[in-house]
Amino acid sequence: MPQRHSKNNNDLAFFTYDEKKKLGYGTQKERLGRDSIKPFDACCLCLKHFINPMCCQKGHVFCKECIFECLLSQKKDIQRKQAAHTAQQKQENQEEEEKLLQQKARELEAFDQQNHGALPQYNDRNQNRDKTGFHGANSVKVTSYEEEALRTMKAFWLPSATPAAPAKVDAPSTSTVCPEGSEKLKLKSLFPVYYTEDSSEEKKSSSLDKTFICPSCKVTLTNTMSLVALSSCGHVFCKKCADKFMAVDKVCLVCDKGCKERHLVNLAKGGTGFAGHGDNLEAKDFKHLGSGSGLGLVRPAVKT
Repeated sequence: MPQRHSKNNNDLAFFTYDEKKKLGYGTQKERLGRDSIKPFDACCLCLKHFINPMCCQKGHVFCKECIFECLLSQKKDIQRKQAAHTAQQKQENQEEEEKLLQQKARELEAFDQQNHGALPQYNDRNQNRDKTGFHGANSVKVTSYEEEALRTMKAFWLPSATPAAPAKVDAPSTSTVCPEGSEKLKLKSLFPVYYTEDSSEEKKSSSLDKTFICPSCKVTLTNTMSLVALSSCGHVFCKKCADKFMAVDKVCLVCDKGCKERHLVNLAKGGTGFAGHGDNLEAKDFKHLGSGSGLGLVRPAVKT
C-alpha cells in the first residue's frame, strides 16, 4: 500500500522532484561561509595578505608584484595577438595578389586563344592521347593538372582531404584591463595605499596578525565597514570620517595634503555573512546526475 504523501511515494516508475533533490540532481545551492569571503586586507589576485598594496580607480587592491606581473603578461599576450593578426593580414594580401595574377593570366590566355583560334592546328590531340583514352584517378598516367587537382581535392569523407575553416584572428585590444573589474587599467593610474596599523599595547600582546584602524576615529577596520582611500596620498579612512571631514575640509587628516572629491576612492571588499550587505553569497552548481547515488562518477551498467 503506497504512502499518501507525495514525498514518500517511492513506488513510481520514475523519480519525483523530491527524490531527485535528495539524490543530488539539478541545481545545488549552498550559502558561502566566512572562509569563502575575501577579507578587505587581501590581494584580489593571490588572495593573501597584501604586500605593498596598490589600488586602481575602482577600488580593487592588489599586491604590487601581483598587479605588475599581471599587466606585463597582458602586454605580452597583446603583442603575440598583434603579431598573429599582422601575419594573417600579410597572408591575405599575398593570396589576393596571387588571385589577381591568376585572373590576369587567364585573361591573357583567353585573349591569345581568341586571336589564334582561326589558325589551323597541325598537331592532332588523338596522336598524343593515350590508348586508354582517359586520364583520370584510375589511370596509370596522370597529368600534372590532375595531380594538382587530386592534391588539393576537398573531400569530407577522407580524413587527409577534409577541408578546414581558416582560423580568423581579430585585431586585439591594445589596452590592458583590470583583472578584477574588467575595465581599462594603466600602470600610471595605480596608486599605493597606506593602512594605519594598530600600535596599542593590548593589540600587540593579544594578536599575532596585523590589525588596521582608521587614523581619524581609531576604529578597527573590518569587512562590515566601508573604506575610502585618497588617491592623492594613499591613506585609508572609514567612509564616515571621509564624508564628514575630508569631503568638507579638502585635506588629508594624516599628512595635511590637499585632496578633492574625485580623489576619494571607495575600496572594494569581500563582503560579510549578512544578506543585507548587498553581495550574492550563494554558490550554485548544476549536475545532470546525482552525486548522492554515485551515478555522477560511474556510468550505470546496461541491463541485458
